[in-house]
Amino acid sequence: MNILFIGDVVGQNGLSILEKRIYKLKREYEIDITVINGENSAVGNGIDRASLERLISLGADVVTGGNHSFKQVGSFELHETSSRLIRPANYPEGAAGRGVCLLDMPPVKIAVINLLGTTGLEPLENPFGCIDRILEKIDTPNIFVDLHAEATSEKKALGQYHAGRVTAVIGTHTHVQTADETILNDHTAYITDVGMTGAELSVLGVDSKKAIERFRFRTPVRFEESANPGFINGAAVSFDEKLGKAYKITRIIMR
Repeated sequence: MNILFIGDVVGQNGLSILEKRIYKLKREYEIDITVINGENSAVGNGIDRASLERLISLGADVVTGGNHSFKQVGSFELHETSSRLIRPANYPEGAAGRGVCLLDMPPVKIAVINLLGTTGLEPLENPFGCIDRILEKIDTPNIFVDLHAEATSEKKALGQYHAGRVTAVIGTHTHVQTADETILNDHTAYITDVGMTGAELSVLGVDSKKAIERFRFRTPVRFEESANPGFINGAAVSFDEKLGKAYKITRIIMR
């Protein structure tokens, strides 16, 4: 089987380029399952009902989140009511929503787990202990992890900690695609960051002039989404669904 993972979708630009190109991507890579990180898909970041519905209409089987999962008004209710939307599993017990989605596609079951790194981000539960606890309860070998983290060192460590235990570990959050895609332990597909889907000529999807002003003068600036042409960053993973073993990962950039 083949799974398509689309990196952080940023605002209207990211949604628009997906609407134009995702069907071509699915045909080209013969995709069976689509996972999209949508934590920046709403206007001003976060995710709201409108952006979630657009992602689902584009064929997202699961929409993952990150440190902006709860930025929008109404996001708590959205996470409680949507079966396709997940947020990092290491949020405290009692937080809205869930951190794991189990796709039942008879005779195959596929688990998608969302984790948030803690280096430079919120002081949540240690992701190493969190994944151990989750894996004890999952009864399928087909396990995909969206690892939303700031530090490349933490991602590398978590990726190798997962090696041989899950089908794929796909890094998100930094919006800059890395060129280190590989298969760990002849089993687990890995990439440190899959990149973003949004305006290519921007600062992580933000209008460059606004970002430069913020860094140059160190004064508060209201960020605006860049209107420059968009591109799609993602990865396609081919795996043996009987063993949960990945045998190919292809890094994707579509302009």
